[in-house]
Amino acid sequence: MAEQMFENVTVLKWLNYFAENMELDIKKVKILDITAKNKNLIPTVESHRLTLVFTEAGHPDIFYKMWEVGLGDCMVYYNEGSEPTGELLDTPVRDMIDRGINASAAMLIMNENARNTYKIGMDNNNFSRGSVHYVGSEIRSVILNKMHISSADNVCIISGESIAVESALIAEEGHVIAVEYNGNDRATMEENIEKFGVNNISIIDHVDENTMKGLPVPSFTMLVASASMEKEIDTMLKLNPRMEFLIYTLDFRCAADVPEIFARRGIRDVEVVQIAVSKMNSKHLFEAEPAPWLITVRA
Repeated sequence: MAEQMFENVTVLKWLNYFAENMELDIKKVKILDITAKNKNLIPTVESHRLTLVFTEAGHPDIFYKMWEVGLGDCMVYYNEGSEPTGELLDTPVRDMIDRGINASAAMLIMNENARNTYKIGMDNNNFSRGSVHYVGSEIRSVILNKMHISSADNVCIISGESIAVESALIAEEGHVIAVEYNGNDRATMEENIEKFGVNNISIIDHVDENTMKGLPVPSFTMLVASASMEKEIDTMLKLNPRMEFLIYTLDFRCAADVPEIFARRGIRDVEVVQIAVSKMNSKHLFEAEPAPWLITVRA
């Protein structure tokens, strides 16, 4: 029922209401229906100057969460009812942190400081530290580039915490399945989900048909090589015989074995590359970071 709460005719009525009551170029408005529970409000507002948000009653801390991540200067345009009629009000997010949503309606959020492009490979300091040792941001940039994620993709990330967060930001209309075997890593993953305001991530503790049941079927799987890698590969291929993979490993022998692992499964489109990064330290000396092997596979 929530999916049909705001049909096309209702969306058009609200767009017309805002256009009549303020200077508005509707071609530049991002429309977001957060009655669909996997929609990311905060990242969307951060990256769009104008976001028309459709929501149902509830969300008692929606404005507080926006203020907490630095969106307090954004302006919210709204009315007091659930219909696109009456006086148009405008209030900064910072003055609405004690308010929730008391009716199914729409509000227009203006972010004058929006960043219009998303830069992959965020600095590791942006993530909750917790128990996780994150891959370097430069390496993460290469990984995400090789994944070629589009806005509507469903992907599975196995033991790749920061990769899962950035994938969720890119695949804003899709879904990310984050597999975290370690309980402490799952807790850190949950902290990052809260911190970045992403709602399109599901966390599971291992890979098999039962844990994947009911979740969107991925088209791409990124995994960190481990002893359970072949089981993970077989499970994902059973879910989607055309699954594409990216495997991360620091073990040369493992990297050399991966093409044969997939050859036994009738898949021979495998590319193996190594990425090396060195950084200059405070003494003007270059320090080499771990150089992983990245194996991309297309079924």
